[in-house]
Amino acid sequence: MNIPVLPAPKVMLFDWHGTLVDTHEAMYLAIEEMLPRLEELDLVQHILTPQQAKTSEDEKLVHYIRIFRHLNPRVLAEQRISRTDIFDALFGDNPKANAIAHEAYNAAYRRHFGKVLPFQEGMYDYLQYLKNCGIKIGVVTNRSREFLAHELKSVEQGRWQNLFDVTLCGDEARRYKPAPDSLQQAVEAVDESMSQHVWYVGDSVTDMATASQAGNTSIFYNGALWDSDWFAHMFPYDEDHYQGPDCIVEDFDHLLDVVVNSIERCERRSEFTLPGTRPKRMPQRQLLPARQEPDWHPAVANLTYPKVILFDWHATLVDTLDAMYHAVDDMLKDLRNLGLLDHLVNVEQCKSPEDMKLVDYVRQNLSLHPKIKLDRKISRTDIFEVLFGDNEEAKTTAHQGFTKHYRNYFGTALPFEPKVRDVMLALKKLDLTLGVITNRDREFYVHELANVDGCDWSDLFVTHVCGDDTVKRKPHCDQILKAVDNLKVKLGKDVWYVGDSTTDVIAAKSAGITSVFFNGALWDLPWLNKIFPGTKRYPHQPDVVVNDFSEFWALVLACRKRNIS
Repeated sequence: MNIPVLPAPKVMLFDWHGTLVDTHEAMYLAIEEMLPRLEELDLVQHILTPQQAKTSEDEKLVHYIRIFRHLNPRVLAEQRISRTDIFDALFGDNPKANAIAHEAYNAAYRRHFGKVLPFQEGMYDYLQYLKNCGIKIGVVTNRSREFLAHELKSVEQGRWQNLFDVTLCGDEARRYKPAPDSLQQAVEAVDESMSQHVWYVGDSVTDMATASQAGNTSIFYNGALWDSDWFAHMFPYDEDHYQGPDCIVEDFDHLLDVVVNSIERCERRSEFTLPGTRPKRMPQRQLLPARQEPDWHPAVANLTYPKVILFDWHATLVDTLDAMYHAVDDMLKDLRNLGLLDHLVNVEQCKSPEDMKLVDYVRQNLSLHPKIKLDRKISRTDIFEVLFGDNEEAKTTAHQGFTKHYRNYFGTALPFEPKVRDVMLALKKLDLTLGVITNRDREFYVHELANVDGCDWSDLFVTHVCGDDTVKRKPHCDQILKAVDNLKVKLGKDVWYVGDSTTDVIAAKSAGITSVFFNGALWDLPWLNKIFPGTKRYPHQPDVVVNDFSEFWALVLACRKRNIS
């Protein structure tokens, strides 16, 4: 383990959450409660564009939040990224947007905060040792004073309250991190001046940017146990604008090693006191269990190279989620007037406990459960399949009711991913025939097709089959049959259907073509096993799962390579 020699610390300032203490559960609950309010807070317009994202990871984070108003499930599973880094990825250097976001977060956090634990065992002893060395220590955090004060009283029965020479919170600083103001104010408060002899220890990219701008020594506390590739990716070397850490420590034993080594080698060694006894070393920390990725992966899929690729529209190629959920909820209020209330399925007919809850909630409240609307992960067609099962007449009436209300909301569609059109153009260059199959009625689809974020996509596709073009909609295969008839091709494994819902998979498998499940919602393996159980009653499973269009493009190229060879 590398033990560098740094300017000996006269002052050591620490980030709070993710460095000294663990408040992950409350933090992520508050973030997840705040993100669905982005539109209400008028923050959507301030979200950075993909071109403005600092890294590809930030681009993915922003893209997912823009569509689903939630954190990517992988982010939630790993719990490695801070609230400040999330806001920095979303809004960049926009103080107004950041202030609104932090205020909304604080309002949500009041409903969840309380439980706080030392980030690693022995933390109090480590901090006390630093004080005994003659180092002034403090906390600089974007957390509000009301929360920090409560958590200081709570952690280890309050014995941390007298540890720190200074604590400075986000609502006391002139600007939130990554602006350097809070570090400057904290150093002034302990009658010191900013220099490399002031260390800032934090766990995020934002913390390192803050320290770099302040001009002090930056120490990255690797609480999330990122690997070396992550650091190389997040802190690429730039001679003029490098904002990476001066040192990376894996735990507080490592931090004390660096402090002691730096003090022993400094010219003013006499200004410090090194106590004879150090806190005992603790066992190495371990990562949380990894998220289980889908096992229908492009890397192992053995598919027939396609001649024709048919795509679902909503939540695969484009995002129209806001309008769709508004219209579904309005239609559900009309269930009694439409004569559909008595046609809701019995709970014993449901595929899963989640489906039972959906049906039961709709029956009692004539609306979708708030969590479904917040999650934004289930399609209108899948909702109707859960509610009405095999009752074709009821589903037809439901779709007609949806269409009536959708007229009040539809308009511009947005690309589901920034590079979707580029992928479509690249597929066309491979001489592949492209088409769209959607349960959307033609009046809406035609309008949206011609106005995808201000761009006409009509030239991309050879055939378009809408929900009102056939007697039966998906999950029946009538629309697929019509599409291949339009194209004068035969059904077979060289026809692919790419869609984001169980109904898309059922339609493809029923028609005998290749089913590509587009996992834009990033369901993990346990959830995919729930919705595609492969049982006698629910036998249909996709041939492959892709999480985004880069994976889909790689899949096509891999199949093409096998086909050529």
